[in-house]
Amino acid sequence: MTSCAKPDDTGSEGFEHYGVFFDSPHELRELVVPRVRAALTDGGHVTVAVRPLHEETIRSALGGQSAELDFTSRADLYDAPGRTLAALHRLALAHPTRRVTVVAEPVLPTDAPVGLREWHRLDSVLDSALAGSRMSLLCLHDSRHLPARARGIARSTHPLLVAPNGVRTSPDYLDPATFSAPDVARTLPAPTGTVRTLDVHPDLPVLRDEVTALADTTGIPEERAGDLVLAVNELAANVLEHGAGKGTISLWRSAGWIVCDVFDERGSLTDPLSGYRPTDPRDTRGYGLWISRQMCDFMEISGGNHGSLIRMHFRPD
Repeated sequence: MTSCAKPDDTGSEGFEHYGVFFDSPHELRELVVPRVRAALTDGGHVTVAVRPLHEETIRSALGGQSAELDFTSRADLYDAPGRTLAALHRLALAHPTRRVTVVAEPVLPTDAPVGLREWHRLDSVLDSALAGSRMSLLCLHDSRHLPARARGIARSTHPLLVAPNGVRTSPDYLDPATFSAPDVARTLPAPTGTVRTLDVHPDLPVLRDEVTALADTTGIPEERAGDLVLAVNELAANVLEHGAGKGTISLWRSAGWIVCDVFDERGSLTDPLSGYRPTDPRDTRGYGLWISRQMCDFMEISGGNHGSLIRMHFRPD
């Protein structure tokens, strides 16, 4: 029997973030389809980005009504945390007069510690980063393929859980700042292998050329090199304008990735939500980190008395 439970009528105009845990096609239909139907009935826009098997389950359950949904590639939406956040932000802005419902299946690479940690962090910070958006995000988690630890962390990043009898608050939920604080406080591991380093200096056009030459030594493709140079330029400008005015840029390869550190001798970057908030480009603060998160695939931040270190990871392809 399919539940007819609808989203709670909370009157909220802001962001609503739901965790949806299921272990069968039947449970997926029971938890998700009534909410999609309700969103369509209310005149909302619905985007779906899930793996093909689950997309087919949703399509077949909705029948002809599925034509009203915007089905998009899960791989495209979950390309990298910074780009995922930007895409969700743009989606909300594209429908200013309608509530947007997104049914999405996060990518959780359980065999890649850095990637897994940063995807979990994104899931957590969405509650702050998209707080002003008229969006309901339903994050699907197939319990059959998610290790217990990853499942437990996912429950701590979603304030609301969808159950057959309705919605309940997650007893394990942590607010975004609390969830991310340990990551910012930790010391990142030292680089390995051949590390090439530059000093940050005020002549940014020359610095960009130097970073380009440095990137060429790693064999990174031209398009990705452009992303790296742009990201480093933004962070170097932050060091000069808002930081100590001096620091270093280091570049190396690690396990097939291109890794780049930008170090600021001032340890003021301790906000665990740095670079996750959409920023007006006319604002002089925050825009560089927002852009840099989108240019790289993963970003780690460590700040404290030792200075501020931003580590960016780039896939070479």
